[in-house]
This record gives sequence, C-alpha cells and structure tokens, in this order.
Amino acid sequence: MRYCSDCGSLIKQKIPPNDNRLRYVCTSCNKIYYQNPKPIVGCLPEWQDRLLLCRRAIEPRLGLWTLPAGFMEEHETVQAGAARETWEEAGAKVEIKQLYTMFNLPYISQIYLLFRAQLLDPNVAPGTESLEVNFFQEQDIPWMDIAFPVIRETLWLYFRDKKQGAFKLHTGDIVRIPGALRRYRINL
Repeated sequence: MRYCSDCGSLIKQKIPPNDNRLRYVCTSCNKIYYQNPKPIVGCLPEWQDRLLLCRRAIEPRLGLWTLPAGFMEEHETVQAGAARETWEEAGAKVEIKQLYTMFNLPYISQIYLLFRAQLLDPNVAPGTESLEVNFFQEQDIPWMDIAFPVIRETLWLYFRDKKQGAFKLHTGDIVRIPGALRRYRINL
C-alpha cells in the first residue's frame, strides 16, 4: 500500500497514538489502514458414507484436492459463506450442520472455519475453480495430493471422529516451522 484511498497522499508505516503496533497511516489525512486476518469458510459435504472433495483449477496448489472453501464475502455469515463456496466450487447444495474445525494460520493471517454439512443432492459438477469433484470414502482419499495442511488435518480428525461415533469441535493452530520448506506443526 502506497497511497491513501481517501486523499491520494503517501502512506507510511508508523505506530498511531494509543496503539501498540505498526499500521499503514496516511501522511496527510492520518487515515489508518488496518490489516486483519482473513476468514476462510467451507465445509465437509457428506453424502451417505462419503465426503465430497474438489480438485483445484487455480493456484495456489493447482491440481491438488481440497474441501470446498474460500474467503468470506462482505455481509454474509460464516454459514452462508461455507454454503456459497460449496455451490461455487462443486455445484453442490448443502445444509450446514455444525462448526467442525477452527484453525488459526498466523503465518499467513488466515482463520479457517470448516463445517460439517449434509449434501442435499448427489448431483454435483465442478465450478470454475475446480477441475473435478468426486466423492471419497476414507480409504480412497488422495492423502498425498491434499492441497493444504489445514484440510489434511480436518480430514484426519473427521475420519477419526467418525470411527469413534462422535463429532466434536476441534480448534488449534497450524504454524510453519522456521527454516523448513512446507513443514508445519499442528497444535490442538
């Protein structure tokens, strides 16, 4: 960010009065531009004993598998956003059931909120962000081709809870290990 969207003046990083961290602040009108974490919402669409996954048609992680999820839009609830993302990525209508996982990813300033959801119709089709969509039982999940650590962890927890016969809310942090390429630690 270089210029103020209100007055067009230069923006500098500084600690505003009564604050405790660097912010982007206009050098003329003093407007403060806050940068906050971005919520990602999505769901685990269930149909009988299978889950619906999407193969990504976009970067990052093009060609790998994920649950339908994406950034929230303004003026929508997390549940509505999860249902919208599932429709956009898989042409699937769902009934949102319960919040299932909430993971903080502080290294990229994201928060993932993933819901268990009941698929209302098994007729699905890839949206513009998906190469294909498919239903998977646990033994068929392409574990080596899962796009993101947060999705892999959510799937692992789901199948563990399913075997135990009880689904509960899981929360935690996924943090990058310094100096390692694509190495993460999951704190539950």
